[in-house]
Amino acid sequence: MKITFLGHAAFLIETDQFKLMIDPFLENGITKMKVENFPEIDYILVTHGHGDHIGSTVEIAKQTGATVILNPELAHHLQKVGVKTHTMHIGGKKSFEFGSVKMIPALHGSSIMIDGEPKEGGNPCGFLIEIEGKAIYHAGDTGVSIEMQLLESEKIDFAMLPIGGNFTMDIKDALKAVQMIKPIKVMPMHYNTFPVIQTDVSLFMEGVKALKCGTVPILLEGDASYEL
Repeated sequence: MKITFLGHAAFLIETDQFKLMIDPFLENGITKMKVENFPEIDYILVTHGHGDHIGSTVEIAKQTGATVILNPELAHHLQKVGVKTHTMHIGGKKSFEFGSVKMIPALHGSSIMIDGEPKEGGNPCGFLIEIEGKAIYHAGDTGVSIEMQLLESEKIDFAMLPIGGNFTMDIKDALKAVQMIKPIKVMPMHYNTFPVIQTDVSLFMEGVKALKCGTVPILLEGDASYEL
C-alpha cells in the first residue's frame, strides 16, 4: 500500500485494487497534481467543508464516479450537483469493499461556501481507515482532546496529525496527541501552507523521538510517497 502526500491535509492511498483520496485540496501550492491527474479514484473522504479540505472533491468525483464519504449536511449540498455520497456520523463505522471507515470526533468547525455564502457544514471529523490489515488515522482539523487516548487501543499504524496551530493543534499539543494515540508511525500535516500556520516541522520530528513511546515520525515532501 502506498500513501502519497498531496500537500496541506490531502492524501492519496493506493492499493492494488483501490484508490482513496482524503481532503483533496490541490490548490495548496505544494502539490503539482491537478484534477486531470486523477482519472481513477474509488472513494474520497472529506473531513469537513472548509475550502482547504473539500477542495476539488466535486470535480474529481464527477470525473471518476468516486463515492464521497462525509457527513449528511455536506452530502446534501454535493448531491445537488450530482455527486455520489455515503453519509456517516461521529462514532459510526461502516464496511466498504476496501475495508472499513470509522468517523472520529474532531474539535473544529465546518461550513461550505455556496454562491459566495457559508452554509451549514455539519460536524467536522477525522477518519480511522482500516485497509489491507493496516489502521490509518487522519485527524482532520482538530485541537487536542483527551478522547484521543481511546485511539491507543486501535493500534494505529499510520497517523496524520495537524501541527500548524491557529486553526488546529500546534506542535506542543500534537505531541500530546502522539503520547495518547501511540501510533507506530506519525506524519505532520496542515502546516506552512499559509503564513498563519507557519511552524518549524523539525521541532515536531525531534519531539516525537524524544517521547520515547515507540512512534516513528515520517516527513514527506509534496507528491512524495510512503510504502506502508
